[in-house]
Amino acid sequence: MKAYGVIMAGGGGTRFWPLSRADKPKQFLNLSGKNTMVVDTANRLSKVADKDDIFVVTNAKTVDATIEQTKGILRPDHILGEPAARNTAACIGYAAMEITKKYEDGVMVIVPSDHFIKNEEQFALVLSKAIYTAEETDRLVTVGIKPTFPSTGYGYIKYNADTDGIAKDVEEFVEKPDLETASEYVDSGEYAWNSGMFIWKASTILKYFERLLPDIYRCLVRIGDAMGTEREQEVLEEVYPDIPKISIDYGIMERADNVMMLEGDFGWNDVGSFDAFDQIHDQDANGNVVMADSCIINSKDNVLYSTQEGHLIATLGIEDLVIAHTKDVTLICAKDKAQDIKLFVERLKEEGKDSYL
Repeated sequence: MKAYGVIMAGGGGTRFWPLSRADKPKQFLNLSGKNTMVVDTANRLSKVADKDDIFVVTNAKTVDATIEQTKGILRPDHILGEPAARNTAACIGYAAMEITKKYEDGVMVIVPSDHFIKNEEQFALVLSKAIYTAEETDRLVTVGIKPTFPSTGYGYIKYNADTDGIAKDVEEFVEKPDLETASEYVDSGEYAWNSGMFIWKASTILKYFERLLPDIYRCLVRIGDAMGTEREQEVLEEVYPDIPKISIDYGIMERADNVMMLEGDFGWNDVGSFDAFDQIHDQDANGNVVMADSCIINSKDNVLYSTQEGHLIATLGIEDLVIAHTKDVTLICAKDKAQDIKLFVERLKEEGKDSYL
């Protein structure tokens, strides 16, 4: 059975403001130092699925920009635009319906557009095993990340390590824990970080939609019935905004009794905010991550990023700061407050300063 890659690229990445904007969301940023995140993701997925068989599901407003970003890499007709943001269940259901209508069936390999993977060969090996598992067992498969520290920023997956074979039965999905609980999870050796990667047959996940999320399923059927007709876009724009907003985790994964997990240990990071840069980039002798023209004196453990060539960031005697410079904004914040950068976006909206968004 053929494998189809599905890249979820509907988010905005407000924790990376001012780099990420309404017309340039996180997936269009070069945070890895290689290429934009959506292109990095497509290139990684091409190790397990042909590039002609990779889809991107994104906001309708960024379809043209996504086509331009992935020009020469992905098929333009495989860039699917969501008329409204309805969370990951709708996104995945839309892609599953597209695949079943065009190709009858296939194994979907679903990944977010904004992850960093250090060991891409190991990543491809784990996904190949997951594809085999999904095809042979007709079960829902996810990838759990072997935890390297007791993170309070990730959800966890409890699995049965005694399950025969490479894939393990999932016993429970748990929300982001406090530090004490996270430490207990890691020490137990029975938990993995929830990566948000999913592998299953398109036909299989649609059956779960029909059983567990019937309201969403009815909407997907209406959209699917119009696919390939002259009314396809009209029906999509009419129906999609009415799809209930729920994540695939809440809607299906936590309620399904047939989920398996493969553990991944390939240098994964979800690059959620600037404070993750020291985990994905080399640092200078003083712990600074520098992606800008710079002059640094007696400064350590900072993140410096500029989108402007010829603009110098000069620092003297500072520690643990994020400094991000664009053509119209300079951001300075404590590195341990990087998760709260999205508050600027909320404040600017309140103040009507939309030109900075």
